Amino acid sequence: MPTKRTYQEACGIPRALDRVGERWSLMIARELMLGPKRFTDLRTGLPHVGPDVLSQRLRDLEESGVVNRRKLPPPAASQVYELTDWGRELEQVLIALGRWGARAPAAPDGCGMSFDAHLLSLMTLFDSELAQGFETALELRLGEERFRAVVATHLTLERGEVDQPDAVVTTDHETLLALAHRRIGLDEAEAAGVATVEGDREAAERFFGLFTLPAPALV
Repeated sequence: MPTKRTYQEACGIPRALDRVGERWSLMIARELMLGPKRFTDLRTGLPHVGPDVLSQRLRDLEESGVVNRRKLPPPAASQVYELTDWGRELEQVLIALGRWGARAPAAPDGCGMSFDAHLLSLMTLFDSELAQGFETALELRLGEERFRAVVATHLTLERGEVDQPDAVVTTDHETLLALAHRRIGLDEAEAAGVATVEGDREAAERFFGLFTLPAPALV
């Protein structure tokens, strides 16, 4: 179902924008890409959107078939929002858009990123050519959060634990991105007390070497 404003075109691009082209819509999809969230969690990840606008965007995305709303079973009994199967297909769109945007001039000082944005940037920067012949399953422990990072020709990243991980990396989300950007090495991060590795250290080091920053655009 289209949103209230529409481009009134049959082309797939405007039909997509009719559904996710409003301000904050794709940002909501980004925040839900790694799993369901409560309204308060979305507010935390998107602190610059007002509650009324967020509520409206969520309603629009529900009507468009991009987002579902459901209630968790007891004892949680919380209402959460999650992407539909169709909504999850936006993953490759967001990754491509993120990689394209990473070539833009640097963001102004003081601009931050949400917790999930740090994680999703790994998928944006993942270089499949560097991963040829390499497979691994790591568990990333970031505070109370647990993530499965599985490499097998592509990177799969989702919330949850790994039954038998090759390695467990414990750090914070900012150090994780610094390791992927190679602004800091694993030895240096461990020496500074901001990261630890259990298990196959070689697999962890290889993992953090699978990410490349795109060349800046000539603008």
